[in-house]
Amino acid sequence: MGAVKTARPAPAAQPADIPAPRPARPAGYWERIDRIVSQAPPLTDAQRARLRVIFQQTNVTKEAA
Repeated sequence: MGAVKTARPAPAAQPADIPAPRPARPAGYWERIDRIVSQAPPLTDAQRARLRVIFQQTNVTKEAA
């Protein structure tokens, strides 16, 4: 007789308001990030100003966008 297939149990439902847990980082993850960032050119003053505006926006402005 053939192998009997059994149904896998459904994964537990994750409530919508709780984010799924993040997977563990592999070894050397942050070292790789540091190496990549150190190779990037420095930001210009215009780029810094734009980032400052983006991060200092109020939530109302972000929601309207």
